[in-house]
Amino acid sequence: MSEIFEGYERKYCELSDNLSKKCSAANLLDGEQKKQKISEIKTGLDEADALIRKMDLEARALQPNVKAVLLAKLREYKSDLNNLKTEVKRIASTNLNQAARDELLEAGMADTLTVSRNQKDRLLMSTDKLNNSSNRIRDSRKVMLETEELGVSLLQDLHGQRQSLLNANNTMHGVDDNISRSKRVITNMSRRMNRNKWLIGSIITVLVVAIIVILYFKLSK
Repeated sequence: MSEIFEGYERKYCELSDNLSKKCSAANLLDGEQKKQKISEIKTGLDEADALIRKMDLEARALQPNVKAVLLAKLREYKSDLNNLKTEVKRIASTNLNQAARDELLEAGMADTLTVSRNQKDRLLMSTDKLNNSSNRIRDSRKVMLETEELGVSLLQDLHGQRQSLLNANNTMHGVDDNISRSKRVITNMSRRMNRNKWLIGSIITVLVVAIIVILYFKLSK
């Protein structure tokens, strides 16, 4: 395994553990302290994203058997990072919703008698829009993750097909070599057969001549 990849991996694991602790701490905070903690977490997420990209590039530069193992680990790290991002968004959304509720409460306390039904409806619509926005963000993140997984799978399939084509090409070269050797063997056998035919023909001719000579001498006596 690549020492460079292992170095990035150690840094990511330490950073992920630190970010998880910060998320837990952020849930206990309010107001500006919570905003500051969320800002720190987002900075850490950017660093984690950079480490993920570096690990991905390093893994893809290695041998196929090693690369497959590292990419599998990398998918787990990406899933972990996405979970952290989702948690941060939830914390930030909770903070925004709390601030919105506080503002609504203060407005209602200041002028309760003048609040109309239409104003209440608009406030409810604003809350619904905020919730819908959060849902759309979550759905978009899910689609992006599925698309990324599909892209990695396609790359792996293409690599496998390339290896299959290379193996098939090597096999065809081997078949061509065998055919060439077979042709040479057949040609040599044909030449030997022709030589044997001429030899046998010559022997038969000699025997026939010898028989004729013997018969001639016998008949002449």
